[in-house]
Amino acid sequence: MSTATLPETSRVPRINDTAPDFTAETTQGPIHFHEWVGDGWAVLFSHPKDFTPVCTTELGYMAKLQPEFAKRNTKIIGLSVDPVTNHAKWAADIEETQGAKVNYPMIGDPELKVAKAYGMLPAESGATSEGRTAADNATVRTVFVIGPDKKIKLQISYPMTTGRNFDEILRVIDSMQLTAKHKVATPVNWKQGEDVIIVPSVSNEEAQQKYPEGFKTIKPYLRTVKQPR
Repeated sequence: MSTATLPETSRVPRINDTAPDFTAETTQGPIHFHEWVGDGWAVLFSHPKDFTPVCTTELGYMAKLQPEFAKRNTKIIGLSVDPVTNHAKWAADIEETQGAKVNYPMIGDPELKVAKAYGMLPAESGATSEGRTAADNATVRTVFVIGPDKKIKLQISYPMTTGRNFDEILRVIDSMQLTAKHKVATPVNWKQGEDVIIVPSVSNEEAQQKYPEGFKTIKPYLRTVKQPR
């Protein structure tokens, strides 16, 4: 019986992995990523190429949402494998067509180093973005949320033809920041202010002490309570 050998590929960081650190040029100058993240949260969202239609709408919408992310102590940063000089020209198009100025940094990755570090391109992709098309970079369409501990908290990859739902990223950050402080989880389609779930590691006795106003037991493993403040 023969054994097949799988080709070696770069791996997308998984939840709870340390986010790969890097230095790079951006539209706001050079950054050292972990230092740039600091003691807050960060969203790194990548794009296969500058001057692409779906990504133009995404970058514009993120510009409009930037104050909402800031309220959550969350920085946002874009990445495209094209050079920073291209990003600056693209930003003008984004402001013109989407009605929002891009005030967050956009990483230039012309040597594909960041895309490879985050597993969005395989090692054999070469060392330059020159001559590559959006189709060549189709896998560079991922959202990463990084926590203050520099760990990956969420990663979602999208096809090129589907615009990303950044309202959902805000919702997930709300959930993760809440559950980082309290022993709760959030149910399907949860939004701020709605009831949450008491995690199974909390006993009924502990829950009674923690939530003296009471909680609802639907099943022994499914107990809900008002969102902690």
